[in-house]
Amino acid sequence: MARIVLPKKFKSAYPHKFAQGKKRFLCGRRIQPRPISGKESLPDLIENAFLAYNAARLHEACRLFTEKMLASDVTIGMSLAGALTPAGIGSSVLVPLIEAGFVDWIVATGANLYHDMHHAMNLPLYKGSPFVRDPELRQVGVVRIYDILLDYNDVLMRTDDVLRKVLSQPEFQKEMGTAELHYLLGKYCDEFERQTRRPRVSLLAAAYRAGVPCFCSSPGDSTIGMNVAGLELRGNACKVNPSIDVNQSTAIVLDAQLGKRRTAAVLVGGGSPKNFMLQTEPQIQEVLRIQEFGHEFFLQFTDARPDTGGLSGATPHEAVSWGKVDVTKLPDAIVCYLDSTVALPILTHYALARHRPRKLKRLYHKLPALTERLTREYFRNNP
Repeated sequence: MARIVLPKKFKSAYPHKFAQGKKRFLCGRRIQPRPISGKESLPDLIENAFLAYNAARLHEACRLFTEKMLASDVTIGMSLAGALTPAGIGSSVLVPLIEAGFVDWIVATGANLYHDMHHAMNLPLYKGSPFVRDPELRQVGVVRIYDILLDYNDVLMRTDDVLRKVLSQPEFQKEMGTAELHYLLGKYCDEFERQTRRPRVSLLAAAYRAGVPCFCSSPGDSTIGMNVAGLELRGNACKVNPSIDVNQSTAIVLDAQLGKRRTAAVLVGGGSPKNFMLQTEPQIQEVLRIQEFGHEFFLQFTDARPDTGGLSGATPHEAVSWGKVDVTKLPDAIVCYLDSTVALPILTHYALARHRPRKLKRLYHKLPALTERLTREYFRNNP
């Protein structure tokens, strides 16, 4: 084989064809990863091999969350859509994030909070197959969430029975927002963990212990809401007022902004929880008439396309037009088109490995004072 010596300098055949300034584009990290050995830690693997496409977006998401969002002056909200807690994401991911102070407030679908109760009560869910015959499952009393299988009587009906007993207790006999509803449920889930001797399995229990408010943007759209409605037919006085949620969630963001602190939105999936978290900024600007510029940090994991017009796929650039995201902070806005059950455990591992725990903000216990401040600001700007 002939030996060919690589030239030290290439003489272009088109020296005058291209404009100057290419170096501002060709200045990123060179793509030349080391061969994977199998001995790398997960953060090292991400740094070395996640260099392009959605792997690169996940790499950027991990660094954005860990290096910027976890600063002590940032209030982090997380929205949760999709069946995450049935898949074990509550105990494997959300509980550690809450305990480390990496999540300050949550907006979740009611289903995520309802199915979380199965784990608190030590009621089993099983790995299965998405290809089983659903008529046969119905016949034998098995419920399917894609490839997760659970018993209709011993899990669903048993959870409902316990839930109704809890909702009938004296502390629930009043009007409240969903943050208070889930805080009270979390107290019982914390007790269920102790009774079953299985700690750190429940999102609601962890949020209760850490004082993390858990809002539900559509409280009637879940089995918790269904049981609240069913008990109302029997004269139960528990009533959920969504206006309380709107004001309390907005008060969290407003207090941070008035205190010259920053806010971050971590959006796991899309749907109603995503909108509810982001609408705090239009609420401040349009309704309270307070000048504001949007969240400083935006991070979303989604599989939804933006071109269908749905909120789940709406980009941070579109959110700028609504005032939901600060236009000057778009470099700190990342959308990663990846299944949340893949992305979220990786993000959590990276953050816990690379950042020490933060002091808990315990925002739930501050909600009355925060809402009072919001009220004062509302009347000051709307005389």
